[in-house]
Amino acid sequence: MPLSYVGKACALLERYNVEDYDLVRIITTKGELVGRIIPRPSIFDDEHIIVKLPNGYNIGINIARIVEIRVLEKAYQREETIPEVKFREDLPYVPLVVTGGTISSRVDYRTGAVRAYERPEELLDLIPELADIANIKYKPIFAEFSENLTPNHWRKMAEKTSEELNSGARGVVIAHGTDTMHYSAAALSFMLVNLRKPVALVGSQRSIDRPSTDAVLNLIAAVKVAAQSDIGEVVITMHGSPSDEFAWVLRGVKARKMHTSRRDAFIPVNSPPIARVTRDKIEIISDYRKAEENSKVEFDGRIDDRVFLLYTWPGMSPDIIESIRSLGYRGLVIAGTGLGHTPSCIIPSIERLVKDGIPVVITSQTLFGRVNLRVYETGRLLLKAGVIPGEDMLPEVALVKLMFVLGHCDEMNCIKEMMLKNMAGEISSSISMRDFPPCWVMR
Repeated sequence: MPLSYVGKACALLERYNVEDYDLVRIITTKGELVGRIIPRPSIFDDEHIIVKLPNGYNIGINIARIVEIRVLEKAYQREETIPEVKFREDLPYVPLVVTGGTISSRVDYRTGAVRAYERPEELLDLIPELADIANIKYKPIFAEFSENLTPNHWRKMAEKTSEELNSGARGVVIAHGTDTMHYSAAALSFMLVNLRKPVALVGSQRSIDRPSTDAVLNLIAAVKVAAQSDIGEVVITMHGSPSDEFAWVLRGVKARKMHTSRRDAFIPVNSPPIARVTRDKIEIISDYRKAEENSKVEFDGRIDDRVFLLYTWPGMSPDIIESIRSLGYRGLVIAGTGLGHTPSCIIPSIERLVKDGIPVVITSQTLFGRVNLRVYETGRLLLKAGVIPGEDMLPEVALVKLMFVLGHCDEMNCIKEMMLKNMAGEISSSISMRDFPPCWVMR
């Protein structure tokens, strides 16, 4: 089977007579491993190869670390043919913007290997139900694990999304790794100004080559939201239970990954789900911003990423706060304890930051509930020091929002005003007892 790799990676594999899907033993500077060579995605660099391990997981190996490759078994030679999918005039257009992650791959049943899909035909071959929901085009912009994403990646996602929406897409689906999906959802919520169409981020917790994969239902739900709903917001669409019954539609600035591996790892925080999606229907649960068919969205990528997110802990030293100033950060988000408290010993250092023009926003490690700095003495001292209460914003959302705000103004009063303004649903006017997670888990 021909090699899909190019450049340096191709030269290395050719030297050892290795082809795609060959079973190999790779000796590296850190040890040995056995696995199958996975085809290279079209936007991958030429300094890494992808190997599928016997446990089903894929890893990338920098070719600079490879000492030797031995072929243990040649791949079975068979051409894969997938019929071309034609657009249907009766269906809306929904682009699938691909950024990487488990959900961006499909199984190859000849070898058991998982590789990135690169055409909509491959996705529809895997999930044929999608062909009856929307006309899908595959729009890869990069291939990264979500833990490696940066604010520049957020900009690329937001810019591509705005281009697609302003060019006739009814909605957009973004395939994304789950680990930092809530960061990206928050960034898109702020960068897509005047958004009035559905933008659904979707991922999967389980590799698509596993019987327990959650990718199929998640993708069906996300495409249904983009193609059929009248939601005009950035949302996260993921499993709502351990089974394949339904997926939640969660506001992008009110969702968080709350489990390392469960299929229903994402839950809403301080807000109910917007909707519940099954294979058959979309059931609306709470209020949301309505879509407007002919609306235009504005991409605003002005952000300053020099913002630090700090979780306080008992016994922390004021030196931590002082180091943030010396490292050149322009803003600080603190995840305090309880109602938004910090150790008293760091309050003088916080006050010095504020006096130097560095805004400090207080959120809570509890995640649920609202910051209230007027109950106890510590909170009152923090207010006196000049901190900005983060209301009921998640720490990660406050981090992204402060980056966005600092990209638009420098003056402290302006920063405070923007941070306390509800831009995309990140600040709740009230929080219901129903919004605490056990109420939703038990439904």
